Amino acid sequence: MWFQVIPAATAALVLAGPAAGGMAAPLDTTQQREAAVDVRPFQLSDEGAWIGEAICYGPHRDGQRPGGPGPAADQILEDLRLMRPRWRLLRTYGAAETAETILATIRADSLGMKVLLGAWIEPERGDGDQGAPDTEKTDANERECAAAIRLANAYPDVVIAVCVGNETQVSWSGNRCSPATLIARIRQVRAAVTVPVSTADDFAYWREPASREVARELDFITLHAHPLWNGRSLDEGLPWLDARLAEVRDAHPGATLALGEVGWATDRGTEGNQGRLIAGRTDEASQTEFYRRYRAWVADARLASFWFEAFDENWKGSDDPHEVEKHWGLFRADRSPKPALAVE
Repeated sequence: MWFQVIPAATAALVLAGPAAGGMAAPLDTTQQREAAVDVRPFQLSDEGAWIGEAICYGPHRDGQRPGGPGPAADQILEDLRLMRPRWRLLRTYGAAETAETILATIRADSLGMKVLLGAWIEPERGDGDQGAPDTEKTDANERECAAAIRLANAYPDVVIAVCVGNETQVSWSGNRCSPATLIARIRQVRAAVTVPVSTADDFAYWREPASREVARELDFITLHAHPLWNGRSLDEGLPWLDARLAEVRDAHPGATLALGEVGWATDRGTEGNQGRLIAGRTDEASQTEFYRRYRAWVADARLASFWFEAFDENWKGSDDPHEVEKHWGLFRADRSPKPALAVE
């Protein structure tokens, strides 16, 4: 959920229909989807342990941001040590900046964590002007994809999949590119790595027939579904989520689904979409209760899920300190835990 550039929440990974032990179940041959690729299984077990309850990780602290000052290696190590007791699998959103420090630290400190590595994709030539020269964005995409390829191949013990693009297709995205651009970048990465490859987008896109063109290029589909952004109360949250997963399954029979993001914010402002779309309470007590129910839901369904997100990120959104994009973490920006982390 990179909300400096997109207007709705974005990061959690859920496999729909995994076999016991975390390996994606074989597709029923009567329901095989038309695919352009020989599907690579997304493995969710490590040394016999299921690692499917996972977390989204944005490493930027106060005074840091993508494209600007970034975290030091000791700060990333601190974050990883905070996350490691609870999560063995994390999701990142970009490959060209801090990703290598994250991967190298996991390896050097023998943390035993795995990563769904993101490659951030922006509109390119022919996709329309989104505020920067098309050539600049094309070059940025090339750097992201090249970095993702290099890191996936250099850290096969850590990187278990690559997610090329984040919310680039849904109609409301401020980062929207053409399907042709996205498919070209997916093919570029997938041809050069051995791990599974996906792209992440909102459930509303994946339930549309037009999404099949992209889906057939993927090893698994990563979807985002945020009850809070869709006007749901605490009690409505998980039933609503189940219904959205069912809709995407129906749209892509036989495909492996991954829930890329789900979470609950602890504060919000009153302006713009956050004031218009969010109806549920946004406080630490509500997050704690939703997280408690969510953990039981994940354990019962045996679905892998990346919760959005580990840490509050104050660089996001407007200058309003109550801006919702700043408040999705289970840890505050100063790395102190919120009450939800007391949930067993």
